[in-house]
Order: sequence, then C-alpha cells, then structure tokens
Amino acid sequence: MSIAIAIDGPAGAGKSTIARLAAKELGFIYVDTGALYRTIGLAATRRGLTADDQAAVIAMLPSIKVELAFNEKQEQIVLLDDEDVSGLIRTPEISMMASAVSAIPEVRAFLLDLQRNMAHTDNVIMDGRDIGTVVLPDAKIKIFLSASPECRARRRYDELIEKGMDVKYEDILSDVIARDYADSHREIAPLMPAADAIMVDTSGEDLETSVNKLLQIMRDHI
Repeated sequence: MSIAIAIDGPAGAGKSTIARLAAKELGFIYVDTGALYRTIGLAATRRGLTADDQAAVIAMLPSIKVELAFNEKQEQIVLLDDEDVSGLIRTPEISMMASAVSAIPEVRAFLLDLQRNMAHTDNVIMDGRDIGTVVLPDAKIKIFLSASPECRARRRYDELIEKGMDVKYEDILSDVIARDYADSHREIAPLMPAADAIMVDTSGEDLETSVNKLLQIMRDHI
C-alpha cells in the first residue's frame, strides 16, 4: 500500500524545496500541487483573463491540458499543453492569479483526480494549501509548514534575484501578505492546518536544518 505525506502551508514557506529534497532522500515521488494552480493561472493570464473572470476561467478548462512529468534529470516539471512552463509560473503576478483561480471550485475539481491518482499509485510527498484537509485527508503524515511573512518574502526575493528578475523586497512582502489573506479567507478549501497536522515553523532556519527537521518527523511516523 502506498504512503502519502501531506505538507501544507502558506506561500513562500519553503514547502516545495523542502518536500522535493525530502522526497529524494526517502525515495518518494514529489508532487508540487501549487505548480498546477500556477499553471492554470498562467493559462488564464495568457488569454488576457483577470482574477474576476471566473466564468471565463471555467470555460477555458476543457481546452487546456495540465500534466506533471519528469525531465532528464528526474526533476518534476509542469506541462501546459505539452509546453514546459516550470520557469514561467514563479512570478508574483502568476502567484496572485494562482491564488485567485484556486478559489474556483471547478478549477479544484479539474485538478483533484490528477493529484489523488498519483497518491494512490506511488509513495508521494505532496505539498499545497489543502492537501491534508481536502485532497488527501487520509494521508499517513500531515505537516503544516510555516514561517514569518518577512522570512518568506526574503526567501522568495533572493530566489527571484538569483534568477535575474528585477523585483523589490517590499513588493514581494506585500504580495506574500495579500496572498496569505486571500488563501486563508477563501470560501473553498481555505488555507488551514488539518486537525491532526504536525505544526512546523522554519523562521530563521537554513534549508538544511529545515529539511532535516521534516525528515526526522517523517521517519518517526512512517
């Protein structure tokens, strides 16, 4: 029987990086569900849609194909209509659009089976906003990972600067705070820890410390 580990938490908490490294260490498949919603957001943006165009976003869904795959380095990539868009979905603009489209029930339903099917067939570490509460409520281990808004904004800022993007820390912090509010106050699957989730705060910790902390939790409960 496959083992599913759910990691939830706010934007910029390090879920994707930590989950990916932990999955590699444990020999699990890493599933970045946030990338799926970002990809829907990218598809909507390319069509000139805005966060208020819910009907248009819903109408768009049958015409697009979203997939998770692995490149030659065995790194997870996300495909939009067979195009690798992994590097195009990490901007603040797409982050906010992802938050908006993820509040649309039809979008969540569109992606739900894809996420659950992966957990049913393989040992997975899956991260997102509602994995432990909605997507995989029976996950073997549920972790709610967080850090202060300032810490998360600094991490995202450094990441984007390293990629050569022209961004300001103050803008990133503002986006983080806005997305926290939007994610936690939406009517559909709001960001919140599962009742049985293990709470982990990584504020002020480096990546290695954070990864080792989560690996210890996982090994203790598998």
